[in-house]
Amino acid sequence: MRHHVNTAVAAVVLLLATAQLAIGPGTAGAAPLYPAPDPDPFYAAPADLDRAEPGDVLAVRPMPGIIAFPGTTVTMVKFRSTNSAGAPIAATTTVLTPPNRAPNRPLLSYQHIINGLGTQCAVSRVLYTADPNLAVREAPALNTVLLRGWSIALPDHLGPTGAYGAAKLGGMITLDGIRAARKVAELGLAKSPVAMFGYSGGGMATGWAAALAPTYAPELEFVGAAEGGVPMNLVKMIEALGYNRHPAFGLAMAAAIGLEREYPTQLPISDSMNANGLAIRARMANGCTNEILAAGAGLSVTDVAASTSLAEDPNARAVLEENSLELFGGVPKMPIYQWRSHDDALIPVASIDNTMRRYCAAGVRVKSELFPSPDHLSTAVLGAPEAVAWLEDRFNGKPAPSGC
Repeated sequence: MRHHVNTAVAAVVLLLATAQLAIGPGTAGAAPLYPAPDPDPFYAAPADLDRAEPGDVLAVRPMPGIIAFPGTTVTMVKFRSTNSAGAPIAATTTVLTPPNRAPNRPLLSYQHIINGLGTQCAVSRVLYTADPNLAVREAPALNTVLLRGWSIALPDHLGPTGAYGAAKLGGMITLDGIRAARKVAELGLAKSPVAMFGYSGGGMATGWAAALAPTYAPELEFVGAAEGGVPMNLVKMIEALGYNRHPAFGLAMAAAIGLEREYPTQLPISDSMNANGLAIRARMANGCTNEILAAGAGLSVTDVAASTSLAEDPNARAVLEENSLELFGGVPKMPIYQWRSHDDALIPVASIDNTMRRYCAAGVRVKSELFPSPDHLSTAVLGAPEAVAWLEDRFNGKPAPSGC
């Protein structure tokens, strides 16, 4: 389920905005519900944040070793990034340094799948969690990367408000996390070649970072980006959904809550919730995957919506369009490795193909792979070894192949 949930991104958003419902009294004026701030003061934004530039280092601290990554040094970096409204935010990334590190060896920014609305769902938190439901199951695969002598940056790409579903935000945080990691002298990454990797929701952040890099972080050079199972058109995802009850409905509702946090004036979803919807929202607001699934299990949009106030509002649709890579005009300057299931019922695969064709037409070297796997999750596992091998070739200076 972990790999499925980000494919539900914003699934409730447009349904709440367009559902022709009249279930109960409206909730006009209901404000977005943000997560409780992380109690650790390291995560807090400094008072002079507006004086910093994107990617500037705000604080650095060594972290305890992690048993799942033997011999690895762990460093947490707080840096200045940007939210979807262009305002400065404080974000964090965790850098894993291998025991056989040499100066300026490769840096891989790995965008982990983050499913949740609470601050404890961030990667920097789950690396140290005692909850087996939140543990980083990708540790064996990440260890194979560390054994190659690569450092790994793990950004908390949902940002300080847990903006689940805000893919463009994830791209900016990813890029600023790389900028910041390269500036921390003790990490030895100042001249390291850089690549990115991510699947599903992590693939969204990776894909957006690749597409935004030429304009948002033009000084950064990348050897490539591997992105798999990426939901590239949120509008088409939602148009394919109906009003049937679903066991994972809570994840879709969580995406709506997360996007409202990032776009409170454009997407006032809470105004369109009935009393039941607001109560479920409260149960989810600080939850991770299991809490969110439990709160929304077996529900549908008809159980939580009360209003049609956003039905004709172009701002609601614009938020989804703004977070859809297929509709974004920017083109990566780095080679791209893309993989997906041949038939993935959870994401619009035609949008992936359309986007890759556009990249090819612009001269990007794109390698696309299809896997005959039965579902989204299996594809993540099947495609990862080939993606890492492709990245290793890029780090070794081999010319990127193109399937264009």
